[in-house]
This record gives sequence, structure tokens and C-alpha cells, in this order.
Amino acid sequence: MSYPVLRLISRKNPAVGHHSSYNLSNYTEVVIGREPNCQVVLNSQDYATVSRRHATIRSSASVEGRTSFILCDLNSSNGTYLNGQRLFGCQELQIGDRIVFGSDGAEFVFEYVNNSDNTVPSPAGANQGNPQKSPPPSYIANSSESSSKSNSKSNFPNSASDEASLSQLIPILSTGKDLRRKAFLIPGIITVVFVVLMFLTVRSPFFFLILATYLASGGFYFVYRLCGKKKPWWVLIGSAIACILILITPISLPFFILFRRILPGNIDLIRNGVTDISFPEFFVRMFFGAGMLEELLKALPILGFYLLGRAFSSPKRELIGVWEPLDGILIGSASAVGFTLFETLAQYVPETIVRSGALAGLQLLIPRILGEIAGHMAYSGYFGYFIGLSILKPRNALQTLAVGYFTASLIHALWNSMTYFGLVGIFLLIGIGVLSYAFLTAAILKARTLSPSRKENFATEFSTPNE
Repeated sequence: MSYPVLRLISRKNPAVGHHSSYNLSNYTEVVIGREPNCQVVLNSQDYATVSRRHATIRSSASVEGRTSFILCDLNSSNGTYLNGQRLFGCQELQIGDRIVFGSDGAEFVFEYVNNSDNTVPSPAGANQGNPQKSPPPSYIANSSESSSKSNSKSNFPNSASDEASLSQLIPILSTGKDLRRKAFLIPGIITVVFVVLMFLTVRSPFFFLILATYLASGGFYFVYRLCGKKKPWWVLIGSAIACILILITPISLPFFILFRRILPGNIDLIRNGVTDISFPEFFVRMFFGAGMLEELLKALPILGFYLLGRAFSSPKRELIGVWEPLDGILIGSASAVGFTLFETLAQYVPETIVRSGALAGLQLLIPRILGEIAGHMAYSGYFGYFIGLSILKPRNALQTLAVGYFTASLIHALWNSMTYFGLVGIFLLIGIGVLSYAFLTAAILKARTLSPSRKENFATEFSTPNE
């Protein structure tokens, strides 16, 4: 009689458990990871790249009566590798397949063991990660033979290897859960909904609103996936709406008076076409009247959600509020989406439509919204990093906030000031845009390493030994 097994090939300590095997069951799922309740527990000191619940192997019966075993990655930080290729979702195992948990972690071979010598492999979970040292069983396919026989019909017990199963013919039957878990399904559904709405409003002013919202949401979703921290969507949408409300209500009026009337930030003359001023004066006006003013307004929702979070107890407090740099980046970027939508749809596009027509308005809208990944979202996300950092590390918090506020305002002002140079400024804008995006992504990477919830971060590729 043959038994399906995982044979451990230890890269860290080959002398211990080199031939250790774990028996797979046709009835129970086997979870591999570092948690003590996993069926196959791997020592964190030897295999630091293995997640707490890294992967699972389960049996699957086809309509033809054949039993196969399916390997699924459980959204692990460092990935599951099957025959050298990173696994995304699930895949059926073949005899001789080599499985590595983590970029350089524990390695196993999937095989069937012949029980003719009355040796039964250790059941998964029986030794809790301490492989037994009994004499090795005799294998139907060892690691050197299996690579040449993996496609052979005789290697599959009770079945033919060249016959497609029902789950292979209808993939959605076995991968439906992964569509949701791997975040593949929802973006596609949202795209279809927006496309239908755009068809319905193609000759309506709402077309611009729907298109702008979709493009801005796509840019923000990119930032969200880079950050890798789960944040309630109502918080992020609420931040965007809060920023719009600040702009259309008297709340923003004192800030406009301060920066554009009291401080040297009057940019009304520039917008009215007056250009007979020097570049230093042009830049100073943009620094106060655009950079400092707008970055402060976009930061108000971050402060609002920080105060709101303080009203709750843990874990809702951390989920809703701002307690680390990643929170500040996410809420600040979402606030920038609201600012961009209002500024583009309420000011720039209508003026362009009146002056040059609807087509020109559409041509302006697309680059303005797409460019916000290196524009408003970059400035606000970068400042949000410093706001979260000042909360996470409160010592010298005012200095931290000042550095972030000044830097974000400076980059913002540089972008706006490039229009002073006319056509030459277009090429300079490329450099400023790349710099803005680089600042944002650098802040995200640093925020992920500082995050107290790093072990739950779905964007972190490499984990630390104590994760």
C-alpha cells in the first residue's frame, strides 16, 4: 500500500531529520507554518522566512474517482515556491515536486511511500515540527528519479496523469476563494461597474466625475497595495470626503487668509496671467500660497481621524485612527484624492470646457488625475508619514512634523513653479515628478519596517526573524 508524504530536505541542518517524512491524509487538511497548532510546525530559528501559517495541502477528489493533493499558499510574506517557481493561489502536486516555504526556507519533496517494509511515515502534526529519526522508508520515487518520472502514468496511484480533472476543466470550482483572498476579484468588479456607468453617462457631465473617480481610485489603490496595511474603506473614503467638505465650507477660509493675504502667498496674479515677476518671487508665492496652504488643508483629515481613534479602545483605536506612519500615508493619500477631484472637476476642467470645449476638458482631466501618484497623493502621503511618525515616536514630535511639512510643501511648490519656464519647464516637471514619487515610495518602505503590525502586512516581501 502507498501513502502520500512530504519528505523534509533540511537546508539549515541536513544532519537532523534528513529523511523525515510527514504523512498526508485524504480527509484532513495539513497546514505548514510556525504556529504550534499547525500540522507541520517548522522551527522559527532555523526557518525565519516561514510565516506563522504559511501554506496548506488538502486532498481533492475528481469525478473520475482520482484523489490528488492541492498545495495552496496562505498569503505568506515570503512566498511558497513549487519547483523553483513562486506559487500564487493553489496548484495540484505531482510526484517528485519540490516545495520551498520562503525564499530560502524549508524544502520538501512530495512522494508516495511503499509500506511493504511495514514502515509508516509520521502523521502530519504528530511530532509538532520535531521530525522523528526512525529509519527512512522506501520511496516509490526519490528526489533524483522523480524529476524524470513526474509525467509518467505509472507514478500516479489509481489514476492516469494525462487526464484533466474537473477542477482543471472548470478552474473557478477550486480557485473561487483565492479570487477573493488574493484581491483579484474586487478590482475587476469595480472596473466593470465604472465602465457601465461611463457608457450610461457618455453625453452627461457626470461622465467626467465617474472617469475622474475611477482613475483617482486606481492610483490610490496602487498606494494602498504598496503600504500593505488593512484600513477600513469607510475611513479612506471618509478622508477624501472630509477634504472636499473643508474646501467648500468656511472651514478653509482662515487658512486662505493666512497664507494668501497675510503671508506672501498671493498667487491670484499668477493665475490671472501676470508673469512679470522674478522666479524667486514666483517660487515664494507658490511655496506659501500652494505648498504650505494645500498641504495643511489635506492634513486636517489625518488629524481628525487621529482624534476620532482616541475615542475608541484597542483594537478599534488602531484600526480607525492614526498610530503609525502607514496610517498617516494612507489617510493623507486618500485626502489628496478628495482634493484632486474637487480641484480638477470644480475648477480646471470647467474652465477648460468653457474655453476650448469638452474634448479639451477630457484631455486635461486624464493626465491631471493619473499624475496624482506623483502629485498631490505623493506630497500628502509623504507628510502623512511624518504625522504618523510623530505619533509613533513622540519625542521631538514638533521637529518631526516641521521636517515633513516643509519637505512636502517644498516639493509641491517646485512642481507648481516649473510653469514659469514655459516649454523648458515641461522637462523639469519630469524630474520633479520622479522625485515626488521616489519620496513617497521611500516613506512607504520605511513605514513598513517601522510598523508595529508588520507581521500582518500583505505587501512585506521579506520578514524579519522575530516576525
